[in-house]
Amino acid sequence: MKFSILIANYNNGKYFQECYQSLLSQDYPNWEAVILDDCSTDNSVEVMKNIFKDDARFRFYQNEKNEGVGFTKGKLIELAQGEICGFVDPDDAILPTAIKKATAIFEKEKDVVLTYSRLIKCDENLQPLAENKSANQIPNGNRYFFNCPIVINHFVCFRRKTYFETEKIDPNLKISEDQDLYLKLYERGKVRFIDDANYLYRFHAGGISQNDNKQKSREFWGEVIFKAMKRRNLKVIHGRKTPQNYRNSEEIFELLHYQNSIPYRIKKKLIVFFQNFF
Repeated sequence: MKFSILIANYNNGKYFQECYQSLLSQDYPNWEAVILDDCSTDNSVEVMKNIFKDDARFRFYQNEKNEGVGFTKGKLIELAQGEICGFVDPDDAILPTAIKKATAIFEKEKDVVLTYSRLIKCDENLQPLAENKSANQIPNGNRYFFNCPIVINHFVCFRRKTYFETEKIDPNLKISEDQDLYLKLYERGKVRFIDDANYLYRFHAGGISQNDNKQKSREFWGEVIFKAMKRRNLKVIHGRKTPQNYRNSEEIFELLHYQNSIPYRIKKKLIVFFQNFF
């Protein structure tokens, strides 16, 4: 089973060395890395090409113009040749067993379309700060699941074939394209949580969903959830009508506020328990 590591780059070439080394350290041998540069304005192209040089496992492409992350990640999936795909940002890294653990699930459970694990938050030098403990197994087949609060997170892997059965990533998304991908795949099959930390997530000033971009990210995320509600034909959620048109993210997140409650979380754990053992 071939695995495609998908890397969307924009001005992050200076961090790529550690990402590159983490790929070379993988226990799973059958992988390729597909890199698509979105017209970086720094020396990313030169730096990245110099790092992987003539390694045939790395395929490098460039957009003709700056398109944004939604378009770029969608294009990467089209360029991939593997049965299973997983995004790794060029400023991040994965641990040696990351690909092996994911592919083992896809090989064993044919109805699983997506896997995810936990991430380790790191500083700008990729030194670990804290492990994200919020990730756990979610209920499958729940029309009211919107990954809010976020549970599905890096390292996310998915069946490429299943992706093409969805509406695909919205190419107009500048942020929250990952949430768009997760929700569309969730609607197509089962997801599995890998109870391990496999992804090193670097915090730095240029992070697309960090710092000044947080509010923009929230707005894009709200719109992604709204569109998922429409795809699922949900008229009422928790006794409240869903909006006919998208106005702002606060309206969407207020509608889902009940999912943060203790009773709801207990109910979710019970559902997961029964789905795992019965």
